[in-house]
Amino acid sequence: MCKLFIGANPALWQSVTRSMRIDGVVTSVRLESFFWYALEDIAARDRLTLSQLIGRLYNESLQAGHDLDNFASFLRVCCGRYLALQLDGSIPTDKDTAIASLDADSVLAREERRYAGSKVRHFGLAARH
Repeated sequence: MCKLFIGANPALWQSVTRSMRIDGVVTSVRLESFFWYALEDIAARDRLTLSQLIGRLYNESLQAGHDLDNFASFLRVCCGRYLALQLDGSIPTDKDTAIASLDADSVLAREERRYAGSKVRHFGLAARH
């Protein structure tokens, strides 16, 4: 079983630091290449640069009252959720469908129902606030 994961290209877990501007402030974000690829995919769907996507995620998270002390972890979870939501059909795999065009409330409600009663609910994954 583990060969499937161990046999992957080691470049996928290589850490890469990228510098970008968020609200005019230069900052650095360090993630594994695998997550940068996923973020680039998300950004491209909405015709955003990677910096624009990350800036939006950062600003909208702050506006929602989220604590972003570990922003890199937040970005990793965004990537994981993006891939999981594609697998369950909540986000079309068709790259021409913009993420912004999706009904976020419906997607979040389906996700909440999927995790209802499971242990992840206790960790807040199913909670929207």
